Amino acid sequence: MSEKITVIANVNAGLKKVWNCYTSPEHITQWNFADPSWHCPNAENDMQIGGRYKARMEARDGSFGFDFEAVYTDIIKEKEFSYEFGGRFATVKFKQLPAQTEVIVRFDPETENPVEMQKNGWQSILNNFKKYVESN
Repeated sequence: MSEKITVIANVNAGLKKVWNCYTSPEHITQWNFADPSWHCPNAENDMQIGGRYKARMEARDGSFGFDFEAVYTDIIKEKEFSYEFGGRFATVKFKQLPAQTEVIVRFDPETENPVEMQKNGWQSILNNFKKYVESN
């Protein structure tokens, strides 16, 4: 498998708020999409090792949708977590900086789409997360 892809955002908010917005279903549905033509109508998050994460991703016009599902493999509250999804793995790290929280997402690429396309899509979702947190 290819090297992991990394995307990063520095969010102008404290660690507790950033963690809460990233992991709480009522917040996940507000930011978890790469483009305004998509949305995340529902999300579930059983945040414990072996617990499941599920987010419904859909085009707003109803033309396409899919469920993103993962199982947690490691969790250090307000620091980082890892999960497995379809034989691939991802880690999300949170680092408190003086006036921001850095969020770093590293994930295994899939083989159907170019690496750059995958990186851009995940970065767009993370940018949407940053925008959501900073406006609330």
